[in-house]
Amino acid sequence: MSAPRPTAEVPWDLSFLRVGTLATAAVAGVAAVVVGLSLGWPDAVGVLVGAAVVTAFFVFSGVVVAWAGRIDDTFTLPAALGAFFVKAVVLFAILNALPEDGWLDRLTMAWAVIVGALLWSGVQLRWVWTRPLYYVTPPAPPGQATVPPPPDGPATLG
Repeated sequence: MSAPRPTAEVPWDLSFLRVGTLATAAVAGVAAVVVGLSLGWPDAVGVLVGAAVVTAFFVFSGVVVAWAGRIDDTFTLPAALGAFFVKAVVLFAILNALPEDGWLDRLTMAWAVIVGALLWSGVQLRWVWTRPLYYVTPPAPPGQATVPPPPDGPATLG
C-alpha cells in the first residue's frame, strides 16, 4: 500500500483568464462595431454573444482543471475531458434554442465562437511559452540560502 500523494503546494495559476477575458473584450468590442455597421446589428449581437460564450467556456474549463489539479495532478485530464463534454452539450443546446431568424445571427455567432476559441488558444499558448515552469524547485540565489522546512514526521536516525 502506498502513502497518499501530497496535494499541490503551489496553487494553479489562472492569470491567463484575466488576459484572455481582456483580449476577448477588446476584439469583440471592435468586431461588434465593425460587423454592426457593415452587416447589421443582429450580427453584432451574435459577435458579442459568441465572445461571451467562449469566455465563459474557457473560464469554466480553467477553473475545473485547476480544481482537479489541486486535488491530484492525475485528475486534470479527466476533468478537462469532462468539461469539454459539458461545454459541447451546452453549446449544442444554445445553438438549438436560438431561432433561425431571431434577434441575433446564429452564423455570425458561430464564427465568433470559432475566432474566440482561436484567440483564447493563442492567449494560452503565449501564457505557457512565456512562464518559467519549473519541474523541480530552483535553488536559492547566492547569499539568500534558506533553511528547508522540517520533515512532516518525527526525526529519526538512520
